[in-house]
Amino acid sequence: MNKTIRRASVFALLLVLTLLVRATWVQFYDGTALADDEHNRRNAIETYSRPLGNIIVAGDAITGSTRTKGSDLAYKRTYRNGELYAAVTGYASQAYAPTQLEGIYTDLLNGTDPQLKTVMDTVTGRRAEPGNVLTTIDPAVQKAAYRALGDKKGAAVAIDPGTGRILAVVSTPSYDPASLTDANTAGRAWKALNADKEKPLTNRALRQPLPPGSTFKLVVAAAALEDGLYKDVDDPTDSPDPYMLPGTVRELPNESKSAPCRNASIRVALRYSCNNVFGHMAVQLGQDKVRAMAEKFGFDDQEQDVPVRAYPSVYPSGMDKAQTALSGIGQFDVTATPLQMAMVSAAIANDGKLVSPHMVSRTTDSGGEVVKDYDDSAESEQVVSSSTAGQLRSAMETVVKDGTGTNALIDGATVGGKTGTAQHGANNSETPYAWFTSYGKSDGGGKEVAVAVVVEQSDAARSEVSGNGLAAPVARAMMEAALK
Repeated sequence: MNKTIRRASVFALLLVLTLLVRATWVQFYDGTALADDEHNRRNAIETYSRPLGNIIVAGDAITGSTRTKGSDLAYKRTYRNGELYAAVTGYASQAYAPTQLEGIYTDLLNGTDPQLKTVMDTVTGRRAEPGNVLTTIDPAVQKAAYRALGDKKGAAVAIDPGTGRILAVVSTPSYDPASLTDANTAGRAWKALNADKEKPLTNRALRQPLPPGSTFKLVVAAAALEDGLYKDVDDPTDSPDPYMLPGTVRELPNESKSAPCRNASIRVALRYSCNNVFGHMAVQLGQDKVRAMAEKFGFDDQEQDVPVRAYPSVYPSGMDKAQTALSGIGQFDVTATPLQMAMVSAAIANDGKLVSPHMVSRTTDSGGEVVKDYDDSAESEQVVSSSTAGQLRSAMETVVKDGTGTNALIDGATVGGKTGTAQHGANNSETPYAWFTSYGKSDGGGKEVAVAVVVEQSDAARSEVSGNGLAAPVARAMMEAALK
């Protein structure tokens, strides 16, 4: 064969082989990527070609699907009491990526989750029937929190201390997820929601950490008792009043100048919320011991899934002694979500044991068979000893009976709590955040609940902003609903 022809033949063969390799690559690699691409319209057409599975609260579906008109997307998501449950469900939109439980369980709710496939589905390649998500939410507690928060900007979380089941997740102001479901109208709603200065799309209960103020004193008190710095909540502490922040000429003031805060016991210091006691206590312990205790309660956890990923609550590092003192009263760079502060009260209420919080009890297939049971798989950790937990409960009950948390009292129940009023803005120039965290136990029925509430903004005058005045009534309403 002529050399030139032979070379041309080899070159042509190489070109053919290259084309075959490229075609194979596109079909089996790029093809999968293209099929899974969020901008692939065919995925949306397939997802909304039939009704989605549902999110369930107390046996009732709070989601649904309805037929569309004049669209290649045959169905769209619907919501019942959408604003009430928005912080739980999130939204499933024809135009935007799903959020909250809708986002976590997208594959289960649209039937593409491999766990849903039967043998016949696998053989035929057919999409499985969609599954359902059963939540731990108690509608009575959810409604109580939503109504009590009203037009205030804030959030609330309730947990069953013994099981870790989350009974309520509320964030206000809320929004109606149904406004985002239809591709033809979602754009206008999306722009309006994002332009709203109150940020209704933000899940304040799980994903907006704020300075926890004096509610963090529970963590410092737990560290002091566990470390042996003080053996009993009624032992006098070494707490000068006024307390000068180490290395500065600045005093750490108490809210009430007449409160008996000099060398006050932990019980008295929690009752009157004495800053000097807990600021000095944090310095005595050192930031590493306080951080270790905070992390046992859940601070600094970068993977706090409930199953929605919660923003980490933070106890800072690298502080000097003055900053450590401020951290002891929940200021400086300490931040916490309502979920986190509810976890603190839940562990104290549960004899020092923290059960992993979760707001999904189980997922099921279309026939009701359990795909995964989250109640059975909930982990627990002994955060503090039973003795320490008991002492803290006793002191928290004093706060509610005779201290700064009297607005949380409930007839027929034992309630312990801690108020907090956290500074906001440079030199506290903005309206403070009002906090309350607590637990309640029915005196006769054996029911119990732990809650945390934060009110960021209300119509109350600045001088009237307090944990007891704004947040404790919300907590009381939630606890009453849970303990009925």
